[in-house]
Amino acid sequence: MSEAKNIIEVRSTNQLINQSIEINEPITNYHTPVLLNEAIAALSIKEDGVYVDCTFGGGGHSREILKHLGANGKLIVFDQDEDAKMNVPADERVIFVPQNFRHLQRFLRLHKHTQVDGILADLGVSSHQFDTAERGFSTRFDASLDMRMDSRQKATAATVLNTYNELQLHKLFEKYGEVTNSKTLAKTIIEQRIIKPFTTINTFKQSIAAVVKGNPNKYLAQVFQALRIEVNEEMKVLEEMLTQTIPILKEEGRVAIITFHSLEDRIVKNFFKHGAIIEQEADDVYGTKAENPLLTITKKPIVPTVAEQKLNTRSRSAKLRVAQKK
Repeated sequence: MSEAKNIIEVRSTNQLINQSIEINEPITNYHTPVLLNEAIAALSIKEDGVYVDCTFGGGGHSREILKHLGANGKLIVFDQDEDAKMNVPADERVIFVPQNFRHLQRFLRLHKHTQVDGILADLGVSSHQFDTAERGFSTRFDASLDMRMDSRQKATAATVLNTYNELQLHKLFEKYGEVTNSKTLAKTIIEQRIIKPFTTINTFKQSIAAVVKGNPNKYLAQVFQALRIEVNEEMKVLEEMLTQTIPILKEEGRVAIITFHSLEDRIVKNFFKHGAIIEQEADDVYGTKAENPLLTITKKPIVPTVAEQKLNTRSRSAKLRVAQKK
């Protein structure tokens, strides 16, 4: 309980800190880091420790971690988006890995770091990706139906829309987008793609216009979210990364995850609670379960203050959960 109390006390202090502009000023125009001070405090950084930023992006969280590291500290940053490399600071303590964080353990071994003191992942899509029209993430622009985080992979949003069957599309929009009429949407997509395959955002929006329900902007945002999650296998990647954190973390090492979607948050919450993606069943003979190697530090997720939400509207759905290896 003292661990959880410590984080809560840090959070209370940060509510005052967040009233200033410092936390909310973009370090670059690439992306504004969410829950910056809270995430850094949660990691309880040691000066000579080894830390991992799984989602480097604009480097906002990483730069703050570096401020807390001494000369002997090390920061290993992952990002599969080639645009992120431009933000890597010229600092010999930083190792940049241009890969998806699903390969976390493999590349840490490659760089001679089998265990680390802390792991951070901000699962939000960067502002840069949303605001770069040709990436195809935003409904605001007309561009190719892309949505790949890693441009080296083959499957795009167009691939999903033009090749998935009706049931696959229905379940995809229902699960990842919580689209109210996902079954009707899937049927419409199948009918429309027979006439002409989907290639651009505008033609796709026009093709499904007749079945859009409620607020068009919200509806399309849900549809695009579902496509993005599917294209990048985001839930599967998250599960793969989480399972690697336990062997990678040193004793008392911490893992801090910032989520932006209820499905992501549920996966993280349950993993911290059980120490596994799927809760293990009790032993048939003795009725006991393997001990969870993780201690949940945040019994309830930490969310952005009102001040941060006003200055960065994209932070509104963010939730931070933290666990520590026993």
